[in-house]
Amino acid sequence: MAKTILITGASSGLGAGMAREFAAKGYNLALCARRLERLEALQQQLQSQFSIQVKIKTLDVTHYDDVFTVFKAFQQEFGTIDRIIVNAGVGDGRRIGKGHFEVNRATAETNFISALAQCEAAVEIFRAQNKGHLVVISSMSAMRGLPKHLSTYAASKAAVAHLAEGIRAELLHTPIKVSTIFPGYIRTELNEGAKKLPFEVDEKTGSKALVKAIEKEPVKAYVPQWPWLPMGIAMKILPLKLVNKLS
Repeated sequence: MAKTILITGASSGLGAGMAREFAAKGYNLALCARRLERLEALQQQLQSQFSIQVKIKTLDVTHYDDVFTVFKAFQQEFGTIDRIIVNAGVGDGRRIGKGHFEVNRATAETNFISALAQCEAAVEIFRAQNKGHLVVISSMSAMRGLPKHLSTYAASKAAVAHLAEGIRAELLHTPIKVSTIFPGYIRTELNEGAKKLPFEVDEKTGSKALVKAIEKEPVKAYVPQWPWLPMGIAMKILPLKLVNKLS
């Protein structure tokens, strides 16, 4: 029987990219995001290409009660959810102290508080099932504090990485697995207007690498592994003025 994966933020970017890769592997999919028309187009595409079930629901992850409602509804429809990927997030941010608190607050809330709601809902389901795989998408920016527009974003991604590790500590020696994924620079709609980024890869390459890493159910994974595994080590020990060059 095919396993089921729930992905948030699945209407575009890495969420949609991962959905395509997992569909090709024969997984059933529970996809949610804010933009229903995008989800419907993706659902139609995947069901026409692959013999799988794809169910969709609209979800704004900043509406916390809806996170629990949607996750439970998917579980009831499929019977079991085998893997939940906490992917929804925003890449917005502004320099600190320049009068943009509301933008930075929204980034912090979406990337951390909304992720907390998703993790709560996911682990509740997995505890009831006594099995499951929670995947939290962080970022290589979580390795250090970063300047300019990345300060709040990097902090929110560091927070969500620590949250995932705390959940993993709680669930050690249980059938519930927890993976923290640290993607490097992957070019998607989220950052399409940005300058060329160091070591960036395109969306398809990035999505394929993410799925390959997630399938191994690792404790942590740096994606793509080269150069981000050694870069992750370097970022933790390099002087801040050198780390700044990556932003």
